Amino acid sequence: MVQLIVGEKGKGKTKELLGMVDETLKTAEGNLVFVDKTHKHMYSLNKNIRLIDSSEYALLDSHEFIGFLCGILSEDNDIECIFLDSFLNIAKVGLDDLTPVVLRLGELSSMFDVNFVASVEANEKDIDDEIKGYIKISL
Repeated sequence: MVQLIVGEKGKGKTKELLGMVDETLKTAEGNLVFVDKTHKHMYSLNKNIRLIDSSEYALLDSHEFIGFLCGILSEDNDIECIFLDSFLNIAKVGLDDLTPVVLRLGELSSMFDVNFVASVEANEKDIDDEIKGYIKISL
């Protein structure tokens, strides 16, 4: 499953995402991963959640980002959910390129039985109709 939290900058997407992390942790049977563009939320996350700072890996485009996620998944077969903050930034995509990347996340979700939750800096009206069904929260 892929879920998107969408809204303009400063609307509280990260706060919602962190709340979802806390809720998921209560019932999670597998491992949780939080990917961000910095280590900023290191102290906001439970110590049992793996924080990955994507800026340390010098990703250049969305293809490298998908490969990066596949590497994370190949390293740990027990990942239940990957939370992606600042998705457009870490995935190296703009709104025009968002749809194929989200659809690819859906494929990875099915292949590896992992959930993805991503915060996307955009208005719901700017999201392609093909992926509007993935929107869980619109701020």
